[in-house]
Amino acid sequence: MNTMALYFIGDVQGCDAPLARLLQKIDFSPSRDTVYLLGDLVNRGPDSVGVLRRLQGLGDAARCLLGNHDMHLLALAHGIRKPHRGDTVRSVLDAPDRVALLDWLRHQRLAVFEHGCLMVHAAVLPSWTATQTVALAAEVEAVLRGPALVDFLRNMYGDEPLLWSDALQGAARLRAIVNVLTRLRFCTPEGRMEFDVKSGPDTAPEGFVPWYEAPGRRTADVTVAFGHWSTLGYMNRGNVIALDTGCAWGGCLSALRFDGGARTLFQEIC
Repeated sequence: MNTMALYFIGDVQGCDAPLARLLQKIDFSPSRDTVYLLGDLVNRGPDSVGVLRRLQGLGDAARCLLGNHDMHLLALAHGIRKPHRGDTVRSVLDAPDRVALLDWLRHQRLAVFEHGCLMVHAAVLPSWTATQTVALAAEVEAVLRGPALVDFLRNMYGDEPLLWSDALQGAARLRAIVNVLTRLRFCTPEGRMEFDVKSGPDTAPEGFVPWYEAPGRRTADVTVAFGHWSTLGYMNRGNVIALDTGCAWGGCLSALRFDGGARTLFQEIC
C-alpha cells in the first residue's frame, strides 16, 4: 500500500498538460498525498485556466503559493494593469467561471511553514525568521481576501522601499513584503533589495549576493523551498531547494518528493 507523500512543484506558469503528466508520473492521489505549488501558477504557458481549474479541483490536497504572475493576473482582472505583450491569461479573464477562479486565487498563501520547511515563491530577507516571514505574508493575505483588495493592487507596483524596516506602514509595507516574497533574487548582506538583474546567481551586481547566500541569514537553520528563478534552475543543497526549471521557457516542470532527509526529483519535459 502506498504511503502518504509530500511534494513540492515549481513554477507551472500555465502549462497544464505537463502538470497533468507530472501528477500522473508521481502517482499523485488527492485522498492520500499533498502537493505544494511554489507560485506562478499562471501566465506565459498556453493553458492558465486549465491549471487553475485543476488545482482548485484538487481541494486541500493542493496548497498553492502566489507568485508575481499570479498577483499580476489579479491586477489585470481588476483593471489596475494592462496586459503585457507576453501575457497568456486571457483564458482566465474570459472564462465563464472567472469569478470563482479569481476568488480561489486570492485566497492562496504567500508563505507557508509546514513539515519543517518554509515555502515562498521568490525569497526571504536575511533579517526575517521563518515565523516572521509567515506573519508578514499573512498581512498581505488578509488584504487580498478583504474589501481593500483593489486599493492594495493599485499601490502594489514599484521597487521602493529597497530596504526593509519593521517600522514600515501602509502601502509601502505591503509592497515591500510582496516584492520580497514574489520578486527578489539578489540583496546585500544587510538586506538592500535589487530587482533589475534576472539572470543566474553568478551575475550578482557588485555588493549583492543571491538572497540565500546572505551571511547571517536567519532562516539558514530551516529548509527553504522556492521557485521564481528559472536561470538558477533546480538546486537541492541542504537547506535550500530551488524548483523553477523553466517549464514555460522550453525547460521542464519539476516535482520534489520531500520526506525529511530523503528527497526524490521527478521532471516532465514541457
